[in-house]
Amino acid sequence: MTASASPPLLRPRALAPGDLVVVASLSGPLHAAYEPDLEQAVAVLERMGFRGRRAPLLEAGRRHWWSAARPAEIAAELNGLLRDPEVRAIVAHDGGQTALGYLDLIDVEAIAADPKPILGYSDISLLHLVLHARTGLVGFHADLATPGLGGSWQAAPAARRADLERLYATLLTAVEPIGALPTSPAWECWRPGRVEGQLIGGVLNRVMRAQATRWALPLDRFDGAVLFWEEMGGYASWVWSDLQVLRHGGVLDRIAGMVVGVPHAIDGLGTPDASPTLPEIVLDVLGDRDIPVLGNVEFGHAGPNLPMPVGIRVALDAERRTLALLEPAVRAAHR
Repeated sequence: MTASASPPLLRPRALAPGDLVVVASLSGPLHAAYEPDLEQAVAVLERMGFRGRRAPLLEAGRRHWWSAARPAEIAAELNGLLRDPEVRAIVAHDGGQTALGYLDLIDVEAIAADPKPILGYSDISLLHLVLHARTGLVGFHADLATPGLGGSWQAAPAARRADLERLYATLLTAVEPIGALPTSPAWECWRPGRVEGQLIGGVLNRVMRAQATRWALPLDRFDGAVLFWEEMGGYASWVWSDLQVLRHGGVLDRIAGMVVGVPHAIDGLGTPDASPTLPEIVLDVLGDRDIPVLGNVEFGHAGPNLPMPVGIRVALDAERRTLALLEPAVRAAHR
């Protein structure tokens, strides 16, 4: 991995009431059983004040292997949305295992000409990281449509749903910084300290995979950054191993702070057979790197997700258990 000139930060144009937000299959298929959740997700977008629409590939039962369609078909649909001036934001329907198949087919010139928010997590982390590396685009590591807006949001208390709708709508429309994200008693200080830096991250295994592509973020992009990550599935040893890959790659020597999301369905975390806890794994890999670490923050597969905009400067105070967005994620619209 060698340092190279990085593109400047590219903020999408702020959305306005009535703007069109399209839900698209950017990775996995839509199973018929989740059709009601998708309908709920579109309703949530409309309550935020936007128009919601489904992209054509987002059709229950349509699939190719584990994907919604062949990678080239997904890329073609995504490129069409990126080029369509009516479409002002794109929300991934779900995660999956497909983005690696079309990273080289994305129309980055269309992004540079008309940057739009792309929302999602899980496999969508690859899009955020690679497009940020190639174009400077701010990526919105935020809830997916079907399992998130239409799933975990609906299971949350009504007050929490309302707070999330306001937070997401503000993130997409406001050209002033949001400031402190809403905290909860679940947040944990794993190592104290306070820093400011660019927010970079996603699903841990996708961060690692993105760094294995030719569009890896140059190491200097991690200088002073706040690395955020979450993980689901697999084993505790895999988390330890993936963090070790980032250590060997030099990433952990560069960052100034770390924010860890809520783990989900990871076997072997803190089990009675003396397996380590997630804080123990993180601090073991960090070693004597004395950086603040804030853990168990509400983003990731456990849902609902607080939005984590990739590339935006944040203030992290692990001891006080606060995380604040110091910059807006969108820029003023010039229509």
